[in-house]
Amino acid sequence: MYACLHKYLRPCLLLLAPALLVVACSRIDLAYRNLDVLVPWSLNDYLDMNRQQKTWLNQRLKQHLAWHCRTQLPGYLTWIDEVRQMVADDQVTDAQLQLRTQEAKQAIAKVADQITPSAAQLLSAMDDDQVREMRQAFSDDIRERQAKFVKTPLARQIEARSERMEKRLTPWLGELTAQQQLRIVTWSQSLGEQNRQWIANRANWQAHFSGLMEQRKSANFEPQLEQLLKNRESLWTPEYRVAYQRTEQAARQLLVDLIAQSTPQQRQHLEQRLSQVQKDLSDLKCLKS
Repeated sequence: MYACLHKYLRPCLLLLAPALLVVACSRIDLAYRNLDVLVPWSLNDYLDMNRQQKTWLNQRLKQHLAWHCRTQLPGYLTWIDEVRQMVADDQVTDAQLQLRTQEAKQAIAKVADQITPSAAQLLSAMDDDQVREMRQAFSDDIRERQAKFVKTPLARQIEARSERMEKRLTPWLGELTAQQQLRIVTWSQSLGEQNRQWIANRANWQAHFSGLMEQRKSANFEPQLEQLLKNRESLWTPEYRVAYQRTEQAARQLLVDLIAQSTPQQRQHLEQRLSQVQKDLSDLKCLKS
């Protein structure tokens, strides 16, 4: 629950993006009722909330879900249709993907706007023990990610990155061809040691967040929290800023190439999956009511 909002910004958002993330569950209505993208960090991973805090958060989350379904979901349906039409018209180009990505980021910003007051209210009420536990959880998170993604041989990092991308794309395109698999390997190789820059930047953001929590009783807490949640790019390290631009461009080119290499069956499969997601979201009770 409460998975990181920054998942939207992984390369796969270019194809999957906001509404599509909820299809990880076979029951899309169940997935949406537990929609975790309305909270911008893995709260349960880093913070041990007491019963009163959990009850408060669950009630507030229901309100945010109702707002999200009423005001945001219709736009997601349009977004999915535009992606589907882009595939049908053979217009999966770098320019079109940049446009779709920008639309996805705007959707994220709207959610951040909505939830920031709730996040500020919850976090400002945390006691010192909870903040210390959160800081320790941040430290554990970075150590585990470094062990998994950095302290392994570069060849294994590249191989694992290729495997993750294949796993993300296969449900949408079906079984990948040898040519497509090779293109994914080439993409992964081109990113080199980006894992190191990504984790260093993550640690930098967590450090800013931990520092801000020391000021959680101040009047400036909510505006500064808003910057952390909405304007994460302003806190990026210089190395990650360069790496991110390179990574996003490489991801777009990868998808352009994969679609260009796709078979008629794969394109049909993709269109059908997009149409099904659109239908499932359209059928949500919250949207109908």
